[in-house]
Amino acid sequence: QVQLVESGGGLVQAGGSLKLSCEYPRRTFGDDAIGWFRQTPGKEREFVAYIAWRGGRAQYADSVKGRFTISRDIAKSTVYLQMNSLKPEDTAVYYCGGEPSGLGSSSPDDYEGWGQGTQVTVSS
Repeated sequence: QVQLVESGGGLVQAGGSLKLSCEYPRRTFGDDAIGWFRQTPGKEREFVAYIAWRGGRAQYADSVKGRFTISRDIAKSTVYLQMNSLKPEDTAVYYCGGEPSGLGSSSPDDYEGWGQGTQVTVSS
């Protein structure tokens, strides 16, 4: 199964910043919307942000709006998630997936190609 590859996680103090990267195989996911989700133990995967294929329209969860920015470098087949003003409640494993319609969705069920994830830990 073809997967996306997440990277860029780490340990940061509250108020700090991290930039996550999601590399996707262009042949399989080149026309997809790419979404970021996060998950903590015992909880369901939670929507964070997505960027649509057409026009690059972005959508964010209310909990990250104004702090996180999603962007896409088509030439590098990479989607980024810039995370600023991080809070301890942002601590989670972050995953990216591809949504085939290209429009984007806030439901993880509409995505495929999940990678191994990247751990983000925000200390208080």
